[in-house]
Amino acid sequence: MILEHAILPVVPGRETDFEAAFAEAKPIIASMPGFVDLTLSRSIETPSAYLLLVHWESVEAHEQGFRGSPEYERWRALLHGFYEPFPVVEHFAEIARA
Repeated sequence: MILEHAILPVVPGRETDFEAAFAEAKPIIASMPGFVDLTLSRSIETPSAYLLLVHWESVEAHEQGFRGSPEYERWRALLHGFYEPFPVVEHFAEIARA
């Protein structure tokens, strides 16, 4: 299992609209093969920044499966207009857990 990490820099003043769009988009990603779970958190210090953490069975499930799917186009249409600048996405493999 891998962890996708993205800081989502939402245009200030558009946070409420982003959260509503994310609620609509969440079932799209949750239906993808290889999806495990996700959390979306809002920054306390920078209220227009969000932390998206998604567990996938593999990088390929995210990169080729989800991003290569027709459903991704709907995800992108719902969410990508909120970001400035566009987020950097990285994948992590767990080393330790307490």
